[in-house]
This record gives sequence, C-alpha cells and structure tokens, in this order.
Amino acid sequence: MKKELLDVQVVDNQRLHPKYCLLILTSDALLPEMKPGQFVQVKVDGSPSTFLRRPISVSYIDKEHNELWLLVGLAGDGTRRMAEYAKGDRINIIAPLGKGFSLPQTEGEKVLLIGGGVGVAPLLFLGDSLKNAGIEPVFLLGARSEGDLLLLDEFRQRGTVHITTEDGSSGVQGFVTQHPVLINERFDRIYSCGPKPMMIAIAKYADSENINCEVSLENVMACGIGACLCCVEKTDKGNVCVCTEGPVFNIKQLTWLN
Repeated sequence: MKKELLDVQVVDNQRLHPKYCLLILTSDALLPEMKPGQFVQVKVDGSPSTFLRRPISVSYIDKEHNELWLLVGLAGDGTRRMAEYAKGDRINIIAPLGKGFSLPQTEGEKVLLIGGGVGVAPLLFLGDSLKNAGIEPVFLLGARSEGDLLLLDEFRQRGTVHITTEDGSSGVQGFVTQHPVLINERFDRIYSCGPKPMMIAIAKYADSENINCEVSLENVMACGIGACLCCVEKTDKGNVCVCTEGPVFNIKQLTWLN
C-alpha cells in the first residue's frame, strides 16, 4: 500500500478527557486507502521541543465524509500541542504506515476485540470493518475508571460492549483478563491493543485456548519507516521493526509465549 505525504485539515478536535482528544481530519483530495491497525505519522508544528513526527493509530475512516479520526493520548509536548489544534488548522501527515489486522476469511467466526486505555483506538475501525463484513464483533474494553472509557457510544453502535474498570466504577471490577466473558463464551479469534502486560496476558490466554490472536504493539516509534530502530521487537524471525513489520503481529510470531 503506497505511502502518501499529504496536508489535512482539522474538522473537529473533541476533548474526550483531560488526557485524550479526538482529532477529526479531512483532505481536499480523497484520503488514501487505509486498513485497520495501520497508523499515520503526524508533523507537529508549534512545538519547539518536538522534532520528530508522532505516530498515531488510525481510529476510524469515515469514507462518506472523507474523514480520518485520530485518538490522541496526551503524553508529551508533541501530543499536548496536537490537543490544541483548532478547526481549520492544517496538518501534514504520512499515511498509511505499517501492516494492519487480518480479517477473518471464514463466515460465522465469533470475534473478540480487547482494548485498554488509548489502545482502544484501532479497534473502532477494526470493529466497523468486521461489522461491514457481516461479523458482529464483541468488545471488551478496560480502563482505570469510568471517566477513562473512551468512545463507548461509537463502540456500542458496532457490537456488544463489555467493560472492566480497576476501581469498579463501571462494568466488572478488575482487569480485562478477569472478565467473565472469557470464561462464559467461546471465541474463534481475538484482536488486542493496549498496555504490553495486558496483551501478553491475553496472548497466553488465547494460546491456552487455541484461539487465533493478533495484537497491535505500541513500541516507541520515531521515524515510522524502519530507519531509526527505536521500535525493535523480538520475533520468531529475530529482531524486527514494529513500524514496518507490524504494528500488528500474530502472537505466534512473538516470543511472549516462550
């Protein structure tokens, strides 16, 4: 899939939480084709300490309105500057980057999407793609507290949503790995994105149950094209750059199960 350097315009910037914002972007030209699990590199203007582009997961593509949604977690100067963008501001991005999720090839598969924190971002686009393919996804979303749950209405429009919070303020108290849905229902395929310890636990669960599982890694990325070697991960083929060989991997490619 060809990468493009393009200018996009801010349609809306929704502050969902003190630590998260949703950037909705559009382009004068038709946005390039993107797949769930891919990401873009955003050039951050107006932040003197931010020299490199910031990698942000593609959260959703609204083809009808030619819009790209980016769920941004405010972690440093660059992302905090992105939270200040206003309607009409123009941003330069490189898109699409990386390899995305593989969609089921068998009809009737039961699919579970598990996300934690800002890791829910790529699961919205994935869930939408699954639903459009005739597969009703089940979402299992985890957060520290009720206020940290993001885009719930959007997820509920696309499938069944289960929730865990660490403080018990919403859904089941605990971690996603402790939710009863993992015991009471049988799934053919699991997709996950979020904190690495969470994904490792999900990978081990999936392996023990012989469930096909893919995870989207959130390794630190600088260049997005495999040149800087910041995002290296161990796999069955040795060390690879997550930005070019991923960010999505089948768990059997990784060394987590060893």
